Amino acid sequence: MIDRVEWADLPAGLCAAVEARTGTVTAAHTVAEGLNCTIALALRTTHGGRLFFKGVRHTDEAGMAALQCEERINPTVGGISPAIRYRFDAAGWAALAFVCIDGRHADLGPGSSDLPAVAAVMHRMHDLRLPHFPIPQFADRLLKFCSPDEAEHLAGDHLLHTDTNPHNIMIDNYSGDAYVVDWAMPAIGPAWVDPAYTAVRLMECGQSPADALAWLDGFTSWRQASEHAVRVFVDATCRHWAATVGDRGAEPSNARFRHLLAYDRTANARMPSRRRRPQQPL
Repeated sequence: MIDRVEWADLPAGLCAAVEARTGTVTAAHTVAEGLNCTIALALRTTHGGRLFFKGVRHTDEAGMAALQCEERINPTVGGISPAIRYRFDAAGWAALAFVCIDGRHADLGPGSSDLPAVAAVMHRMHDLRLPHFPIPQFADRLLKFCSPDEAEHLAGDHLLHTDTNPHNIMIDNYSGDAYVVDWAMPAIGPAWVDPAYTAVRLMECGQSPADALAWLDGFTSWRQASEHAVRVFVDATCRHWAATVGDRGAEPSNARFRHLLAYDRTANARMPSRRRRPQQPL
């Protein structure tokens, strides 16, 4: 978990820049979850209402790149991720202020009533258009852990989030709708990748492999995914994680990924296709 900077500890110049546009900040609550920013605050303001405020120092190259990516992609993911209300660049910091969802993180555990809303937002993500700026290919992330020929099976034309952990899925307290936040690591690849990652998260949160695969079965993109492509995805991901934290540390996560290979595709081989409009850059 990254060390957060509190509102009271921010440079006066940045606070003044914020309040010049939002009015007085009457309350500021630090959000502990997340890895990509040094400032993560839920603000209450007199003119701007409730905002989620996140920012990084100019000297944080990785953080700046992530924040700039979120800013550029925000128009593309409107309605799926909260809109940006304000952008700030002051006192050595860059920051974005998003519309604040009055809600909570999704519950992905057994018996959760959030799973239909999570599935619904992911179905909508399948229909996102590609943004007008370059997005990395998902396959390129795994090139060190599979052959170029294998990586070709992970090519696709869908915009992916790639980090659908429960802290990045918010449930609106009033509508019950799900929103996917923190678009700092998008990629272009097969539509089934985000649902597959999420099914692994369901297992991580205590769902049985059978229940996680039953939830995943609701996605046409997954049912129609090539068995070989899924195996490349699972094997390369397991190698990647083992190289990152070691075989022993990676095994619990890798075991969950390997459960994806137990899905019976023969039972769904004759499922009808759902036609999908072609992707076009904005």
